Amino acid sequence: MVKFIFLVTVFSALLFAEDLVEKNCISCHKKEQIPSYMIYKRYLLKYSVNDRIADAIYKYLKNPKKENSIMPKPFFLKFPMKKPLDLNDAQLRLSVTEFVKKFDVKKRLRLEKAK
Repeated sequence: MVKFIFLVTVFSALLFAEDLVEKNCISCHKKEQIPSYMIYKRYLLKYSVNDRIADAIYKYLKNPKKENSIMPKPFFLKFPMKKPLDLNDAQLRLSVTEFVKKFDVKKRLRLEKAK
């Protein structure tokens, strides 16, 4: 019974996180036609590791200003400045983590099996 409750809780948290990402990140990116994958790619090139990427995105979203962004200046001529999200720290951390997982390049890698 305890295992069942634990699994339901974990599954619910994952669905909640995915919903947060869709509601707070992806929907706005689609509406503004901001390429989410390209933003992830820029963070990947600069920070390399998912934990560092998530931390950098989190810090930017806590204080969204041009000076805190890794995006080039012309980016903000084409796309609007990010408005602060109305999320608490835990929700924001969870959203950023799920965003990074969604675009993680490791999921796209295919290694050939050794013969």
